[in-house]
This record gives sequence, structure tokens and C-alpha cells, in this order.
Amino acid sequence: MTRIAVIGGGRIGEALIAGLLEAGRPAKDLVVVETVPARAQVLSERFGIRVTDSLAEAATGSDVLVVAVKPHDVDAVLGELGKLELDNDRDQILVSLAAGVPTARVESKLPAGFPVVRVMPNTPMLVGQGMSAIAAGRYAKAEQLNVVAELLGAVGKVVTVAESQMDAVTAVSGSGPAYFFLVVEAMVEAGVGLGLTRDVATELVVQTMLGSAALLEESGQDAAELRAAVTSPAGTTAAAVRELERGAVRSAFWEALHAAKRRSVEQGSTGE
Repeated sequence: MTRIAVIGGGRIGEALIAGLLEAGRPAKDLVVVETVPARAQVLSERFGIRVTDSLAEAATGSDVLVVAVKPHDVDAVLGELGKLELDNDRDQILVSLAAGVPTARVESKLPAGFPVVRVMPNTPMLVGQGMSAIAAGRYAKAEQLNVVAELLGAVGKVVTVAESQMDAVTAVSGSGPAYFFLVVEAMVEAGVGLGLTRDVATELVVQTMLGSAALLEESGQDAAELRAAVTSPAGTTAAAVRELERGAVRSAFWEALHAAKRRSVEQGSTGE
């Protein structure tokens, strides 16, 4: 039986808790560390789990310690954890969901040899459709990595990557939802400009995006093939795609993702 302590009861922490319970994890196996009393009460009432403001209390006896606080709070949490008698013999493991925080920085705050797994999640985990990438620290064993993959599988899909790829993952999937939301915003505005109501334009765009994603996942064809299939010569789609290409949309995405990766590297090196 795996006991899980979620340190941080914000949106990502809550999403993980909800996914684990939905997947059949007993509430008694979960404990949450939340220092804001009002938020702690919400989590306790909503999920029927134990909530505490004591990091020491939660960490003692837990097999998996999930750090789900904001990056600027990570060092303070790790500093507290480093003062505790964490149990390497029990195969405890720390899972960091903090963006841009390398495992070496996490390991340096913990007892020597303590296993760490770094995770880059994204916000669709709030609806059980997340995309998480996991990377093992120096001391994490294969079976521990598998435990983390199983836990995160409750809120979406999981891939394992080398930590050297985490900044690229951050640029593609970690920040990725914002790119799609921006596209939706732009298409809805264009639809309104074409005379549709905002509600109708929003429904058309959102369902088109959902359906396109499902088709891409289930058809076995890649994006270029599916785009070509709907782009009839001299048709309406061809006219639209021509304008997107004239607007250098491919180049814009290339530059955007590279900028996101550079910023992720900066955050990892400076902690800001």
C-alpha cells in the first residue's frame, strides 16, 4: 500500500488528489499539507481526506512526497523536509511538480541519496486529461519511476524522458495549453467578426478543436495528412491555410517554443 502526501493544496495538487480518488485510491492513503485554513477546509470537505498544516506530520509515514507548490516556494519546503528524518530504507520518494526546478537542486536539500523524480505536468490534468513528463533523479530506481507514472496516470497520460529534455517538454506541453487557448481566442474573435454570436462561435471552435484532437489521436494519421485531407484544391480551407502561411504561423510557433525553452533554462539556473 502506498501512502501519499501532497504538499500544496492548490489547483494542481487538487487535480492530482481528485484523479487518484477517482481511480480508486482510498482516501485514507492520502494526506495534504495546506497552510491556508480556508483552503484546507475546502479540501477536507470536498474529498474527505486528512489535511494538515504540519509538513513533518504528513511526511512521517508517507511513501511518496509530492511537492506541488509554486516554484518560488520550493526551496522553503525542501529546507523543512531536509531537517526531517526521511527514511531512505523505506524507499520514500520525492516527486517534484515545480516547473523549472532541476532534480540536482532538489537533491541538494535532502538527505544524501534520497530519490527524486521530476515531473512537468500541464493544466488539463484538472479535467483528467493532463500530459505529464517524468524524469528520474540520480537516485530514483526504475520501480519508483513506475510508481510515479502510475500515480500520474490517474490524471492523464505520462511519458518518461531524460531530464535534459525537460526544458523542451516545458516549452511544448507544459506551456502548450496557453498556445491552444490563444488560437481559440483568435478564432472566436474572427467568428464574431464574421457575424456569429460569441456563444455560437465559441461552441464551434471548442468542439472543432476537441474533435480534431480525437481524430488525430484515433485515426493513425499524422497532422500533415489530416490537414491535406480537408484542404481541397482552390477551396475555402486552402484559401485560409494560404493566409496562415503568409502570416508565418509555423515560424511564429518555432520562435515561441524556443523562447519558452530558453526561459525554462533561465528559471532552472536562477530559481526565478
